[in-house]
Amino acid sequence: MIPLVLIPGMMCDWRLFSPQLAALGRRPVLLAAATEGDTMQDLAARILAVAPPRFAVAGLSMGGIVAMEMLAQAPERIDRLALLDTNPRAEAPEVRARRLPQIDKARRGGLRAVMRDEMKPNYLADGPDRDRILDLCMEMAMALGAEVFVNQSRALAGRADRQEALRAFGGPALVLMGAEDRLCPRDRHELMHGLMPKSRLVVVEGAGHLPSLEQPAAVTEAMLRWLDA
Repeated sequence: MIPLVLIPGMMCDWRLFSPQLAALGRRPVLLAAATEGDTMQDLAARILAVAPPRFAVAGLSMGGIVAMEMLAQAPERIDRLALLDTNPRAEAPEVRARRLPQIDKARRGGLRAVMRDEMKPNYLADGPDRDRILDLCMEMAMALGAEVFVNQSRALAGRADRQEALRAFGGPALVLMGAEDRLCPRDRHELMHGLMPKSRLVVVEGAGHLPSLEQPAAVTEAMLRWLDA
């Protein structure tokens, strides 16, 4: 049974995948928080240093970007790849320009305000669990703290385009997104799907940027199918 490395998104911890973890049974799982280091290369290298010799990796949002960097650094170690609500391209200049004011605000004690006003409103589709999930997002962010926010923001701003790494990957791949994801829209996922010859594209209805929490059953089903491929 191939071990699985799970990488949460920005300012999230293992709770982002809590519904999926409950369904994985006895499969070996490494929950790899990308919290130390302020470059994508360093975040990926730190996870590779503690990961099994060969493994499956799944990442959501920034976690997917870290997973693609791991693929670029050690393609021979990755058996299969799942990319959820993410983006293979380098950061757009207009997004990068928003990072410095957010970093400054977080350093001055304003992390809660940044999460509340600039990030959380973009995460989710409308639904009965929206407020509960947003509260959980805030809990995860505040538990990680401002230093992690700064490190992750810098890593995202300086990341490389990883389309060529995906093009070279021949293993089973899952590309999954929430149908209402406004942060990483459908064209990014169709691009990743088109680059990998053994990929499956799944669009989850009734979900935005965090489908693992918004529509957990659909995400769990897709991930189990990918792991068994």
